[in-house]
Amino acid sequence: MSLKTPILRAMSSFYNFTVTDKAGAAFPLQQLAGKVVLIVNVASKCGFTPQYKGLEALYKKYGPEDFVILGFPCNQFAGQEPGSDAEIQSFCQLNYGVTFPIMHKVDVNGGDAEPLYEFLKKEKTGPLGLKRIKWNFEKFLIDKKGNVVERCSSLTTPESIDPKVAELLKQ
Repeated sequence: MSLKTPILRAMSSFYNFTVTDKAGAAFPLQQLAGKVVLIVNVASKCGFTPQYKGLEALYKKYGPEDFVILGFPCNQFAGQEPGSDAEIQSFCQLNYGVTFPIMHKVDVNGGDAEPLYEFLKKEKTGPLGLKRIKWNFEKFLIDKKGNVVERCSSLTTPESIDPKVAELLKQ
């Protein structure tokens, strides 16, 4: 059992979590209250990596005032995110012009999983009740009130999420 498990039980809201940003500083999710948020586990050497382009387009279209994307690099899937936080930042900016926040590299499954991801997986399971993250670029959409409203597979493109984001922004 992870030491993080008891903490998770006390965290009943998306906004109660604090994650770590690319510089290693605390990033309280409370600061995102009232915004639509898309959480994505990302990797730079994955077949889905070109989704960065669509994610950035979505962010430019709706963010950053009302919509935020948080990318969480993860190296748990075939070692497809081996770089340091600085290397990941550089890759995202140079290759895809990413301006949305790319956070500190995390685990999304297992005993050392980021507590936010444990919460997200509990709130929205995958197909057939699957809790674990299957692969890179799995997405969680959070409404303005902090509710996890949708979980999307890696196959779901950012472009196909656009109508749902637009709908949530109107609420």
